Amino acid sequence: MLTSKAELASEAPAIRKVPGEEGLWIFIFGDMIAFTVIFATYLYYRGEQPELFELGRRTLDEGHGVINTVVLLLSSLFVAVGLRAMRQQEKAAASWLFVGALVCAFAFIGMKFVDYGSIIAGDYFSTTGDFYVYYFALTGLHLFHLVIGVGVLFYLLSQALRIGRGPVGKISVIEGGAAYWHMVDLLWIVIFPLLYLVK
Repeated sequence: MLTSKAELASEAPAIRKVPGEEGLWIFIFGDMIAFTVIFATYLYYRGEQPELFELGRRTLDEGHGVINTVVLLLSSLFVAVGLRAMRQQEKAAASWLFVGALVCAFAFIGMKFVDYGSIIAGDYFSTTGDFYVYYFALTGLHLFHLVIGVGVLFYLLSQALRIGRGPVGKISVIEGGAAYWHMVDLLWIVIFPLLYLVK
C-alpha cells in the first residue's frame, strides 16, 4: 500500500533548531568575542604588574563574589525552569520562577553596589596599579548587560502572566530572552575567578 505525503511528513523526525532568534545568537557571539578581548588584555597587563594586581585582588571580598555567583546561577536555574513552564502553559509556575530570577538579579545589583562603595571608601586606587581600572571595566560592563537583562526578565514575566488571558509572544523571542540571561550569567562565571581567584 502506498504511503501518502502527509503520513510521511508526520513520521519524519522533527527538525531541531537552536532556540531563539538567529540574530540574537549573532549578537551574543559578538559580545562574547568582545569580552574575550578584554579578558585577554586583563591577563596581559596582570602579567606585566603581577605584584600590584595580586595586591588589588586581595582587597576584594571573595565572600561577596561567591554569593554573587550563587545568586546568578540560581537565577539561571529559575529562567531555565520558567521557560519550560512557559512551553507547558503553566502560568503560575512560570510567573513565580521569573519573579525569583528578578529577585536574584536585584540581589546581585545590590551586592555589587555594596562592593563598589567599600572599594571607593578604601581608596585602593593609588596602591594597586591598573587592577581597579580593569575591575571596574569588567564588572561595570557586566553590570550594564545585567541591567538590560533585568528588562528582559520583566518581558519574560509579562509573557508568563499573559498565559490564558491573551496572545503570548513568539516562543523564539522568549527563548532568545532566556539565552541572553544565560549569557550574562556565563560572563560572570568567567569574571569571578579571573578577578577574585587567579593568583
